[in-house]
Parts: sequence; structure tokens; C-alpha cells
Amino acid sequence: MQLALETRKQNFRSISPMLEMGAYEALWDKPGMSFKKIAELFHAQPDSLPSDFVEQSTALQYYMLARDHLFRAHVQDFGIRIHRTGEYPEKLRDATYPVELLYYRGWWDLVESRAVAVVGSRNPSPQGLMRTRKVVRELVKDDYTIVSGLAVGVDTAAHREAIAQGGRTIAVIGTPLTEAYPRINAKLQSDIAKNFLLISQIPVMRYERFGPKVNRFFFPERNITMSALTKATIITEAGNTSGTLIQARAALQQGRQLFILDSCFKNPGLTWPAKYEAQGAIRVSEYDDIKEHLRVAHAHANR
Repeated sequence: MQLALETRKQNFRSISPMLEMGAYEALWDKPGMSFKKIAELFHAQPDSLPSDFVEQSTALQYYMLARDHLFRAHVQDFGIRIHRTGEYPEKLRDATYPVELLYYRGWWDLVESRAVAVVGSRNPSPQGLMRTRKVVRELVKDDYTIVSGLAVGVDTAAHREAIAQGGRTIAVIGTPLTEAYPRINAKLQSDIAKNFLLISQIPVMRYERFGPKVNRFFFPERNITMSALTKATIITEAGNTSGTLIQARAALQQGRQLFILDSCFKNPGLTWPAKYEAQGAIRVSEYDDIKEHLRVAHAHANR
């Protein structure tokens, strides 16, 4: 198990990963809890940790429950990252309601690599899949880590192409580490956890208690985190009601670049591309357009 057992010092305060993990799980077990409510709780008390809101005995009880559930699912090599400790990615604070704790498996250092999210429809056209693979190939050549959500369709194509090209990939999932959704991607999820990086912000016990139908709202929330982790989001193909558009909104709100392929604009049935272009999204015809915009943004950030 990669969960560090040693304590860490933050402002002369010892932090126990076990205690914070258990407290996070306990917070989520309260009625009506959401990322918004948790973020507001911490915003009101900005120097707090999860354990400041939960009795120690309760936090330890929830830690044991969650740990045992992870172990039963054969997830032993996991770690956590807690806000206000050294390895928590501060770029996540750009989200409107940033997460306080992340679970992960794999190569954590990938969160600090140059990363771009490639996302889109769960039911893409053959042309959409072709464009996705082409964009990913070019990003890998330019040494970008490919981030996506492990859903069927565009997400799966992005992850698989990154791996096939010898690149790096991060999957941000909408379930706990104990689950693989969709089941068809269970092996791909396992391979990413073993060789790359798998991230979840989803509480284990809350998800177990209510099941996937009630917990569907976790999926769009992971899109917000996915955007915050990356320099840019590229949408290769998506319908007017696609969950991908949640990530489009988040990218613009977080000050990230949002690229929309020209083919989306040329589909007469789609209204969303023009809407997001008017809000600051970038219409691109070729990968060279994306490359140049990323280069300029990088140069500007390093002035």
C-alpha cells in the first residue's frame, strides 16, 4: 500500500493520512453532502483539514471501513493526496469547488508533467475516433501527457493511442478506485494504474452505500478536476447534451485553453461550438494550430 503512514508537518501540525482519509469518508457520509458543500465548509475555515470536522474515533472507523473495502477489491497499492500537504497539486484550487483529497494509483509525478485533456463523445463517429487518435499522436510527439476520463468512445481512444505511441496517460475516473466503469475498460484501467496514473476523488463508502445510479453526479465532477489538472482541453467530437460540455465550461472558468476541432463547427446539428467560441474557446483546423497556441501560452506563463 502506497498510503504513507508517516505524519507530515504543516505549520507545525502533524498530519496523519489515515486520519484525513477516514475523516474525508465520514464527511461524505453526512446527508446531502456534495463537492459544493464540502468546498464551502473549507472555504469558511481555510486552515482546516478533514479531521477538524470529524471526531477522531469516527475518522479512524471510516478509515478502516474504506481501507478494508479497497483491499477486498484488490486495491492495495493506492495513495492519497491531501490539500495543504506538499504533493497536493495546487492547480486544483482553480476549480470553483476544489477537492480536498484525491485517491490515486500509479505514477504520481505525472501530475506535474505537461498535460492536455482529450475528451469527447461516448458514441463518436469513425471520423471522430480518427481525429482523436491523430491529435493524440501529435501531442505525444510533443511530449504531452494525455489526460482523459476512461469512458467509452473518445476517452478510451485517447488513452489507448497514447499508450500505443509510447506516451504517458492519466485517467481521472468518476468512481472510487474499487470500481471499473464501464466494465469493458477494466483491463485498461488496471494497466493505467500499473504503468501510468489513475486518479479518483470519489469517496469509497459513500459510493458503496448508494450505488452507481444515485452517484451519477460524480462523473461530471471529475471533468472539472480533469480540466484543472491540465493546461488545455481538446474536444474532438461531442453532441449538444454531452457531459464533455461540463469540462468545456470548467476549462474557460479556470483560465485553461479550450480547443474545439473545426469538424464540430461544420456539423449543422450542433449549437455548442459557436457558443463556446464566443466565450473564449479556440477553433482549430490542424494540430499545428493547437501546438502554436500551447507554445504561446507556455511562453507567456514563463515571462
